[in-house]
Amino acid sequence: MGIVLNQSFKNTIITYIGFAIGGINTIYLYPVFLGATYYGLSNYILSFANVIMPLFAIGMQNTLVKFYSQYNTDEERSRFLSFTVLFPLLLIIPIILIGIFYYDEILFFLSKKNAIVKTYIWLIPFIGICMAYFEIFYAWLRVHFHSVFGNFIKEVGLRSASLFLLIGVYYDWITVEGFIYATAVVYLLALLATMFYAFSIQKPNFQFKIPENTKEVLTYTFYIILSGSVANLLLDGDKIMLNQYKIIENIAFYSVATYIALVISVPSRAMHQIVYPITAKLMHEEKHDEMDVLYKKTSINLQVVGGYVMLGIFVNINMLYEIIIQGLKNPAEKELYLSGISVVFMIGISKYFDLILGNNNAIIFNTKYYRTVLFLGVALVALTVVLNMIFIPSYGIMGSAFATLLSITMYSLSKLFFVVKKLDLFPFTKETLYSVVLTLVLFLVFYFWEFPFNPIISIILKSILLTFAYVYLNYRFVISIEINQVIDKTLKKLKILK
Repeated sequence: MGIVLNQSFKNTIITYIGFAIGGINTIYLYPVFLGATYYGLSNYILSFANVIMPLFAIGMQNTLVKFYSQYNTDEERSRFLSFTVLFPLLLIIPIILIGIFYYDEILFFLSKKNAIVKTYIWLIPFIGICMAYFEIFYAWLRVHFHSVFGNFIKEVGLRSASLFLLIGVYYDWITVEGFIYATAVVYLLALLATMFYAFSIQKPNFQFKIPENTKEVLTYTFYIILSGSVANLLLDGDKIMLNQYKIIENIAFYSVATYIALVISVPSRAMHQIVYPITAKLMHEEKHDEMDVLYKKTSINLQVVGGYVMLGIFVNINMLYEIIIQGLKNPAEKELYLSGISVVFMIGISKYFDLILGNNNAIIFNTKYYRTVLFLGVALVALTVVLNMIFIPSYGIMGSAFATLLSITMYSLSKLFFVVKKLDLFPFTKETLYSVVLTLVLFLVFYFWEFPFNPIISIILKSILLTFAYVYLNYRFVISIEINQVIDKTLKKLKILK
């Protein structure tokens, strides 16, 4: 676990820095500087681009990670790298041509509720392609165990660029319309930076030659497209559907709430970058016992860290929303933002449950059984669409959040059941139950009282008390051996513990 802990720690720090910057953007700058309309528009464009990204990438980012270690010579690996970069063009070019041919029909369908979408519709495929190739070159770095740079660009670089652009809007350096176009340029620059860094790690030798195991690679790739589409639709499909039924400002209210809840999944995202290739290696070598140990470790460690983040959000959510609405002048808009508190709870709980499954996804996608689960995922996406169609017209963002909670929970349960039955791997231990009980008790203790101070001071004071209680109780009951070891090492460095 040495390289896992080392790079996971770096990735976690980077990701949290990125989320902190994103939090500043989301909680204050976007709502105040852009306004609900252009904030909703920006999120709609990025969410739609993220949904179609797996189709443009043709799953090559995951295919690269799975198969790269199976090639034995430099020539085979170089040929495979070339294949993963060039092959997506065979699908991207026809999709773009089809989009141009049916442009008017697509434009009418996507803008029938919100006419403002019309002007910016072409940015969706542009950003989607940039995202796709960014992920491919990021995977190029990950297979060489250089995940930190790509993670920095993705988590810190993009959000920092948005921060500067928002400041530019405030000082009238750019217009709100210019912000939308500049965001597309930022994604292009992120792609180029990651591409050149990947080339510095291993120089490209492009040659469009088909790998020897082409059938196996393409079969896996097809299902990974489904996988990526399922995951991204579950993440961003609700925002796309909100645009079809509600005015675009609702996406802004919903985006604030979902962003806050997504912070809970940060530990999983950080660890996944380095655990995925290790999982692929263990599964390829059929080391069942080692895989079982890794599965349980990732589960409980993510549960402890993610549980702390979730608690910190839930017990401070009322004060956090007081900060969000402070800069708004429209009372009606304030009420609409406040309606997002329930959304935070619903999305947050679904993310927490997904978190405690550890490296479940990495295990599934590196076995011969991944096809069944992927088709199940497609069925659940269909369920999500139906649930959104039912609940959004009547309940707005609350209905969308409820549909997402049901869908993600069912999807997570199905994947857990599949891994347990087919692979005889189980992520939970008695410590899992202890951690759930501890988290619930601390929530009940801290949620129902507030300090009568400024919201920021109240959040800081409550968070300090929560941190001491959470860390002490987890340490006292030895919920995670690895985390206890990290605490012991830290205390020894501080000369608090001998």
